[in-house]
Amino acid sequence: MIEAIMIWNEPNNKSHWDPEIDPDWSRFAQMAIGAGKAIAQVNPSLPRVLGGISPIDPAFIANMTGKGVLDHVDAIAVHGFPLDWNLWQIDEWPAKIAEIRNVTSLPVWVSEVGVSSFGAEEVQAWGLDRTSELLIGQSPRVHWYSLYDLPRAWPATTRHKEAEGSSYYRHFSMGLLREDGSPKIAAERFPRHAPALGICQWFHFEDHRLDQGVAWLRRLGVRYLRTGLSWADSFRPNALAWFDRQMEALSEFDVTLTYCFTPEHRGIAPHHTSAPQLPEEFAEFCAAMTHRYASPHVKAREPLASAIPDP
Repeated sequence: MIEAIMIWNEPNNKSHWDPEIDPDWSRFAQMAIGAGKAIAQVNPSLPRVLGGISPIDPAFIANMTGKGVLDHVDAIAVHGFPLDWNLWQIDEWPAKIAEIRNVTSLPVWVSEVGVSSFGAEEVQAWGLDRTSELLIGQSPRVHWYSLYDLPRAWPATTRHKEAEGSSYYRHFSMGLLREDGSPKIAAERFPRHAPALGICQWFHFEDHRLDQGVAWLRRLGVRYLRTGLSWADSFRPNALAWFDRQMEALSEFDVTLTYCFTPEHRGIAPHHTSAPQLPEEFAEFCAAMTHRYASPHVKAREPLASAIPDP
């Protein structure tokens, strides 16, 4: 079941939105407003969430308020990784959420929070427990990032790649599961915090991990799942077949579905972080995907229990 639609991902982070093309986020605001309207036209009861911001910046939310974006979403989302990338401590989580609540009356979701096992698996396991203590009950949705380690053969979505040093390589150690699908210490602890604690897992185009991932989500007791459909991927051959397969496999979970990533040939610059040439094209993508997977007329599907074995 699709429980919410998220509009973009980390719009105030230059790894996901190019501020040189759109320095005051006016193009983003225009695009997000159009997307919010398009989603509401298809399914007026479906919650719309502004893409999780990283860093957690109340000034960005104030900017979006001034540009009218918050009139077309139903919740705000934030991302935080204080043990890996942020310049604040893990116990500051309640204060960080309060900073956003001070500038908006909308609910504040935590759509990505995580701790890498880069230094030690024990650190990640401790971080999982402490994060759960701090956030469960304080935010309507909390999604742990992520289920899987990013495969080493795949590039992380950052601007400067290996030049970032250990900050870059931490991206490959965020999972509860290693790249080969074997569990870390934190995977053993996760069921203690489910189902209140959800998972954020990006399944890439034709991701070989999908079926095994669904089996692990069940085993971990996950109810709330955040994932995405890439506007850029929608131009690949057989894109709809993959989208259908992904969404069918995930239909038993309460899914927050993120729409993001500009197709290179539709951006002002040829990059997935670029503002689109025509923002209405992103709105059309949002409407089409919402109609296909989350319109009021889409019937709930039976879980694929017989097709996907336990890990």
